[in-house]
Amino acid sequence: MKIKTLRPEYVKHVPEALNDGVLYISEEFETAGHLCCCGCGEEIFTPLNRAQWTLLKNRQTGTISLFPSIGNWKYACRSHYWIKNNLVIDAGDMSNKAINAVIKRDQRDRLALAKESNQRIAQTTAAVDSKPVEQRGVLARFLRRLRGS
Repeated sequence: MKIKTLRPEYVKHVPEALNDGVLYISEEFETAGHLCCCGCGEEIFTPLNRAQWTLLKNRQTGTISLFPSIGNWKYACRSHYWIKNNLVIDAGDMSNKAINAVIKRDQRDRLALAKESNQRIAQTTAAVDSKPVEQRGVLARFLRRLRGS
């Protein structure tokens, strides 16, 4: 690995031009981005959610860790590494069979998260739809105040 450490930088938006050795973290948009740590220059983006990557912050030391590992199998470098306490740790090569298993697991996890999110939205919508129109939202509260009720 060319890059041995990553410095976290918290941003609203990941910048157009990324710098070596910086992990840009947008908590608002639940994503992180950095240049591949092997030095190939590829931009690596990691969605931060339960089905993909989890960002762990050590508030005492100011370091970050990203789980699971970063596997850049769609790029020519095919680099594979962990980010733990700002350190980049080479994770070595993975076989095509292992890569395909990870890809299938990731697809399954994303589908499960989408299904869970859709169910939560449907339940929320059903709860709102079950209320009489006059009880819904800011406009309804405003109209109730106008009427004095």
